[in-house]
Amino acid sequence: MKTICFYFQVHQPWRLKRYRFFDMGRDHNYLDDLTNRSIMQKVARECYLPMNALLFNLIRQSEGRFRCTFSLTGLAVEQMRAYAPEVLDSFRRLARTGCVEFLAETYSHSLASLSSKEDFMQQVALHTELMKKEFGVAPTAFRNTELIYSDEIGEMVARMGYKTMLTEGARHILGWKSPDYVYTNSINPKLKLLLKNFRLSDDIAFRFSDKGWDQWPLTADKYASWLNAADGEIVNLFMDYETLGEHQGGDTGIFDFIAALPAQIFASTNFEFLTPKEAAAKHQPVAPLHVPYPISWADEERDVTAWLGNELQNEAFEELYKMKNKVNALKDPVLTHDFD
Repeated sequence: MKTICFYFQVHQPWRLKRYRFFDMGRDHNYLDDLTNRSIMQKVARECYLPMNALLFNLIRQSEGRFRCTFSLTGLAVEQMRAYAPEVLDSFRRLARTGCVEFLAETYSHSLASLSSKEDFMQQVALHTELMKKEFGVAPTAFRNTELIYSDEIGEMVARMGYKTMLTEGARHILGWKSPDYVYTNSINPKLKLLLKNFRLSDDIAFRFSDKGWDQWPLTADKYASWLNAADGEIVNLFMDYETLGEHQGGDTGIFDFIAALPAQIFASTNFEFLTPKEAAAKHQPVAPLHVPYPISWADEERDVTAWLGNELQNEAFEELYKMKNKVNALKDPVLTHDFD
């Protein structure tokens, strides 16, 4: 059988308030508490709670044949604790089914892997402890912030003990090769790579509600037929969780589409749902993937220029990380959290 790997990223940044020069040394709360509360509660209402209930029902109705995967950043979990604890409860309920895998990642959704190996490892260790505490699981698969990956980053992840890593099936890296196979890190072949099928993922994430799209409206049977046409062994559907109910609102029919999809796939295709850990155990890699420069799932370029694309960004990034050793030396948890 072929494999579908459904993965959702869950992240909410702490929004910062307007902070003026004259606030320096006087006001040490940098967060916009009102905005953070209202956004978390809105997304919980429109996406997290209805989707978690829907996925729980799909798992139950399929007797565990439907399976999916999440990465929850530490910052998202902090805001759920503060403003929407019922969301955390619903993720714990999913964890107890045994059909949902939780991935390791950077705690604060940071770009540490592009700057500091030490900080990157600290962020990942912090996040892994959080996953153990909240969901009782120690992740074995990894996804970096925004699916950022390179040969060097993958080798670091392998040395941390992870067996599988998710990243983008970037066309400029793959060339003629298909994203629908398992690959390996070119430095350490023990690390298996699952690559996002960006066309089929983006059909849901970006094009679903576009009435100008020549395939609108997208139905479960149409999508299942596209899966049948995939030429490889595994189709990795990776997207922001907020796609479902937030970016693609409930009035677009997105919930009905997701609800109908597993039964349609079971009835008309040769696919089964697996998590990254299960998929990597089942499928043998076909080749190493050479990625000398970092890639990501952002923008058309599928690289890191969204964050480090001009001199101003690069200088700000360098200046920020120059402060890291000073922050660490102070051993002040509040200051460390602010920095992260």
